Amino acid sequence: MKSLVIKRSIVIAGHKTSVSLEDAFWSELKDIAEQKDQTLSSVVGEIDTRRLQGNLSSAIRLFVLDNARARASQHASVRHMPGASPTALQA
Repeated sequence: MKSLVIKRSIVIAGHKTSVSLEDAFWSELKDIAEQKDQTLSSVVGEIDTRRLQGNLSSAIRLFVLDNARARASQHASVRHMPGASPTALQA
């Protein structure tokens, strides 16, 4: 299965830049922005200011991966809680 990398334009701190991301990362990044009640540009701006090295596209991928790992860890913790109900896992 081939994953297409697509170049997209985004404005960060008033400056237009482009990032190349696979659709899965772009979609997940949009979901994260919605969950945080932030714009996509503000989330990408935060990622940009926190990255220590590498390009912005790589920093975004790592951010999305870290977010997914954190969610998976939270779900695993809930599953191991005594008395956890199946509805608790849907939160």
